[in-house]
Amino acid sequence: MRVTLGNPATVPAPPNPAYSHTAVVTQGSLLFVSGQIALDEDGKMDAPGDMTRQSEVIFSLLDRILAAHGAGFEDVVNVRTFVTDLDRLPEYGAVRRQHFTGPPPTSTTVEVSRLFHPDALLEVEIVAALP
Repeated sequence: MRVTLGNPATVPAPPNPAYSHTAVVTQGSLLFVSGQIALDEDGKMDAPGDMTRQSEVIFSLLDRILAAHGAGFEDVVNVRTFVTDLDRLPEYGAVRRQHFTGPPPTSTTVEVSRLFHPDALLEVEIVAALP
């Protein structure tokens, strides 16, 4: 197997099932995707103030980036999420779970006071193992 996601028995399980502690890539190249925000085709923020919609747009962008490299969400080994309000994390999580349907990748989520674009509620970057 190219990518193995898991939780070693030598450490406590993650505090929630939305991520794994480790990702082992045994062959292939890695794709590093910079942080994506919910910009539309014209470079304008899609749905200011709407966490669910911004999450959907970001995952659509990530899906297209992965597909352009012959990969999918099952190839993602790490996700870094930056949100401006952790209380709105369930909205993001609901969209995320639609795309990560197998073992969850390793991940880190942090709350930040603001992002590069003033209307962005979140930014997501990923690392994937290319087939």
